[in-house]
Amino acid sequence: MTSLEPFGTRLRRAMDERGPLCVGIDPHAALLTDWGLTDDIAGLERFSRTVVEALADRVAVLKPQSAFFERFGSRGIAVLERTVAEARAAGALVLMDAKRGDIGSTMAAYAATYLDPASPLFSDAVTVSPYLGYGSLRPALDLARQSGTGVFVLALTSNPEGPEVQHAVRADGSSVAAAMLDHLRAENADAAPLGSFGAVVGATLGTAPAADLAINGPLLAPGIGAQGATAADLPKVFGAAAGNVVPNVSRGVLRHGPDVTALRESAARFAEEVRSAVESALHSKN
Repeated sequence: MTSLEPFGTRLRRAMDERGPLCVGIDPHAALLTDWGLTDDIAGLERFSRTVVEALADRVAVLKPQSAFFERFGSRGIAVLERTVAEARAAGALVLMDAKRGDIGSTMAAYAATYLDPASPLFSDAVTVSPYLGYGSLRPALDLARQSGTGVFVLALTSNPEGPEVQHAVRADGSSVAAAMLDHLRAENADAAPLGSFGAVVGATLGTAPAADLAINGPLLAPGIGAQGATAADLPKVFGAAAGNVVPNVSRGVLRHGPDVTALRESAARFAEEVRSAVESALHSKN
């Protein structure tokens, strides 16, 4: 198997060169309508190609949400395959937002789908759910290490239902989310400049959560823009780990389409706001 440079190394370079931003590719029905597109394969393809044309050569990460492609069946998956390939060819890192989680051979198959270079859906990283137990993710973690790709594990998500599982207290007194972060810290123990095993931590969580976010890996932070969080909130939530945050913006950027220039200007504005907020916070502590 051909192995890439480790995902964490590639991500750190992309964030330094292009700005710390991940933009979602979320072609849900309402957004297709807002763009003046039909809610069908033609609209899906036009939407996806426009986002790639506008942003793939300038943002660090593009994050297709697999479900919005899957709803169109095999033709939608074909569009997703092209979207991933074209985005990577233009220089963006592609994070597949699939949130897969299972056990044994099924998890291994999910891992191969997104993290095996021979797969039509090969991406630079994938989101996964650990709530069948962190150990159930081992096929994805091992394949990511072997292929130079990354994994983002759900830890402290921004949805209001998350705390009933993520904040649950284990026998040792720690939360389930803290345990996930501890596992990821161990995965990244020897990595430099940044580990390839990240956590999903919502930017809408308010003041810094009790869990230790210093995992020596990237922190994907949904919630900027339409969900109410701003770049200025990042230092409050992530503290000293703010420099490893990859804020995800979807609707906040995509609502400016289908105008390519407007999409580019919006993404550039978000990236600069994030960079400025994080650098100011880090410098003030030194």
